[in-house]
Amino acid sequence: MIVPVGNQQYFVRLAGAGEPVVLLHGFTGTAKQWENLVNQSDIFCQWIGIDMPGHGKTLIRDEKTMEGYVDELIEVINQLELNRFHLVGYSMGGRTAMLLADRYPNRVKSLTLVGASPGLESEEERAERKKKDEELATFIEEKGIERFVDYWENIPLFQTQKSLPNDIQKAIRKERLIQTEHGLALSLQTMGTGVMPSLWDRLEQLNLPTCLITGKLDEKFTAINQKMVERLPQAELNIVEEAGHAVHVENLHSFVKIVSEFLQIHMKHKTHT
Repeated sequence: MIVPVGNQQYFVRLAGAGEPVVLLHGFTGTAKQWENLVNQSDIFCQWIGIDMPGHGKTLIRDEKTMEGYVDELIEVINQLELNRFHLVGYSMGGRTAMLLADRYPNRVKSLTLVGASPGLESEEERAERKKKDEELATFIEEKGIERFVDYWENIPLFQTQKSLPNDIQKAIRKERLIQTEHGLALSLQTMGTGVMPSLWDRLEQLNLPTCLITGKLDEKFTAINQKMVERLPQAELNIVEEAGHAVHVENLHSFVKIVSEFLQIHMKHKTHT
C-alpha cells in the first residue's frame, strides 16, 4: 500500500495481525528483504515493512535530512494508526531505527539491530565518510545501476555472500538492480553514515530492550556491537556463526530463531495458538 506524507509516497508491506513490528531494510534493499522472516516466524504480530527513502516503490520528491526522514517514517506509522511498536533494522535500516528510537523513545517497545552502528564518533571520520559517500553517489549517477551493483556486490563487506546458493545470490542482485540511480544517490547523500548524527553519546539514554545481531565473519561490525552492548542499558549481543554482515540472508535459521525468541519475550501475545 502507498502512504502519502506531504509530497512523498511511502510504500508499505503489511502481513499478519497482532502487535506491530516495523521492519527497516538496508541500503540497496526493499521491504521484500524481510519476506523470509515474516514467512518462517511463528510470532503472532503485524509485520510492517517500509521501503526506505530512495529505495523500491517509495517516491521521494522533497529531499530531507536523516532526521527529517525519521519524522516522516513516524508519520507513516501514525497514519497506520499504530501507537507503540517493535522496531527491526538492518545496516542502514538499523542506524535509522536507532535514530528513530532516540527521537521517539515513548513509541518504540523494543529494538532489534542487525549489522548496525550508531554512526561515526568523530567529526573527522564523518567528514571523510561523507566525501566517500558523495563520490559513490556520483559514480552511481554517472555509471548507472548495473555498473554500481557489479562494484557493490564485490566489496569486502559482502565477500561472505559468495558462498551462498546461486538462487539467493541472484535474488539479492535482482533486488539491487530494481533501484534507481537518483534514489540510491539521494540515500547516500541524506542517510549515509557520513551525514548521520553520531549516537554514541546517546546510547545510555536508549533504555529499552535491545537485541544486537552480528555475523561472526563480520569482524568490523561485531567489534562495533561489542562496544555498543556495554553502553546500552538493556542490550544483548548475539554473534551468529557462519554469517557475515547480512545475517538475515546468510544464516536465516539462526536469525529467525533469535528474533522470534526476543520479540516473544517482549510481546503480550506470544505465538499463534
